[in-house]
Amino acid sequence: MNALALNAPMSHIVLASHDWHRGADWFPWFPLVPLFFVGLWALILWVVLRRRGGWAPGPSAEGVLAERYARGEIDEREYRERRAVLRRKD
Repeated sequence: MNALALNAPMSHIVLASHDWHRGADWFPWFPLVPLFFVGLWALILWVVLRRRGGWAPGPSAEGVLAERYARGEIDEREYRERRAVLRRKD
């Protein structure tokens, strides 16, 4: 009997719990693995952008100029002159 067991091909000795290579158990997980990594990168990007303040650009030049005029740092003449320079297209 030992001689028969030793000469038997190993492909016939398969445990049911280790039958993953036939595609039965791993298939539902296959699409989820790439989605997990995409979600992980999206989460990292979201956290970094949230801490930095997002994609929004800084205030425009006219907006800064208007704030300086509103705070009284510059007078009306200087405000109008600088605004005209900013709006001029060369």
